[in-house]
Amino acid sequence: MPFREQEELALWPDKPREECGVFGIFGHPRAAEVTYYGLLALQHRGQEAAGMTVSDGYHLRSHKGLGLLADVFSGEQLADMPGTAAIGHVRYSTAGANTLANAQPLSASTYRGPLALAHNGNLVNAQALRTWLERQGSLFQSTSDTEVVLHLVARAGRESLVEDVQNALSFVKGGYAFLFLSESQLVAARDPLGLRPLALGRLGDAWVVASESCAFETVGAEMVRDVAPGEVLVVDASGLHELSPALPTQRAQCTFEHIYFARPDSDIDGWNVHAVRKQLGRVLAEHHPAPGDIVVGVPDSSISAAVGFSEASGIPYEMGLVKNKYIARTFIQPAQELRDIGVRLKLSAVRSVVEGKRVVLIDDSIVRGTTSRRIVRMLREAGARAVHVRIASPPYRHPCHYGIDTSARGQLIAARLSVAETCREIEADSLEYLTVDELMSAFGLQAEQRYPFCNACFTGQYPTEVYEPAEGREQKHVGSVTTGASRAGRAETALVRAAVRGKETAAAELAAQPSAQSSGLAAVFSASEDPAEDQAAALQRPDTAGTVRVAGVEKRR
Repeated sequence: MPFREQEELALWPDKPREECGVFGIFGHPRAAEVTYYGLLALQHRGQEAAGMTVSDGYHLRSHKGLGLLADVFSGEQLADMPGTAAIGHVRYSTAGANTLANAQPLSASTYRGPLALAHNGNLVNAQALRTWLERQGSLFQSTSDTEVVLHLVARAGRESLVEDVQNALSFVKGGYAFLFLSESQLVAARDPLGLRPLALGRLGDAWVVASESCAFETVGAEMVRDVAPGEVLVVDASGLHELSPALPTQRAQCTFEHIYFARPDSDIDGWNVHAVRKQLGRVLAEHHPAPGDIVVGVPDSSISAAVGFSEASGIPYEMGLVKNKYIARTFIQPAQELRDIGVRLKLSAVRSVVEGKRVVLIDDSIVRGTTSRRIVRMLREAGARAVHVRIASPPYRHPCHYGIDTSARGQLIAARLSVAETCREIEADSLEYLTVDELMSAFGLQAEQRYPFCNACFTGQYPTEVYEPAEGREQKHVGSVTTGASRAGRAETALVRAAVRGKETAAAELAAQPSAQSSGLAAVFSASEDPAEDQAAALQRPDTAGTVRVAGVEKRR
């Protein structure tokens, strides 16, 4: 995901955007074609760029471009990419960063040979690491945080590619699902909290990995299991190798995957997305009933919740809104005074269904509120007598730092206004949301349990330290984990300071931290004037059991 340069005014501004989808396969004679179809199943996760890298065992061939998969790939291009292993990527971007240089997979020539990397997620300490790498002489070709990982892997100098990857992962923190491809290996890795989804499947003798299980259904593969948080998988000619995390992990899966992002036919970490959304609707009807004649869901992600609300309330479900599936995201943006026309291009009310009716409008979330207001107006113009809005999630008050593109907090309507004020702002007759405990009850979890989900966008309680841009290209520490700052967390703060203030200052700060020596952080920013010595100290530190790593789970325990 690119570093955010400015806020995008999108035509569909009331929805967060998933940044990416990844797909990989090893051991199939038509790897490129299978990857293409797998990515098509993940197109909802990214529609602004697409790419693929294929290995024939001797060379890597890559092709990527801006736009939908159908815009980027043709049958001839796929035919020119022979091989038995591949990784692919579909991507969203923020304004100003949708460039070919940021399209993935990213590739590099290393001392081991060519290496490609595809990434879904966001690394919260990427800017600090990038600054340090640049001061050590690394040259970056993109503004993507993914390239930071590529540099860390290339510099590691361990005995094998997987050790290089594990060493690089010990530096980064945030949410990620990584796919690495060399000439002879496919390596997959999921972040220690399980923030971003990743699943493992089998297609004949081939192994496949994907952001969502719906991709397996498309290519005819069988779902094997979810990749565990912190797990690294290696696939090569000898088969599948599963490397479990060194220490137990504490899950913090992204709730919004189930609320909005994932396809309803996907299974993520043991929960079917459609079933969860339908249960959210039932919970919504139980705790937040509304007087209505019909229930209408906002297409497409709210349909399951609307059906659940209808079944629980006894109010009939009707298709009162229709989405135009043939309007591309990239069509000409209307001027502000014509923006309502732009909304109607994508969504229209069915007058014969809503006219004279009290409508219970079910939506999965409200981000800025602008589109919600236009939908309410649209229903009234189509003759609805009343519009009662019910949201199948809590108020969205805090930005995501783990791979979801949302507005700055000041632009989130729930962060600025109360529920009553928001109701007036969107011009609804009533508005109610789920609470966090009600949301969790849809997963069968009780209020007294520790929830294995990240609900930071609702609560502001982030499962890792988080950073925001300060002056220039620096980063400042602005958030903390729910368990508070640990010794390793303070050492990590010194890591960020090191990247922006220099190694000499950082070395002194790190020396004062009890966890600095065990974590290897002091070696990262030693005062050596020799870059080769710095690299050796920083990237070849011991990886023994019990080590407090830069992004390790130990810090969060």
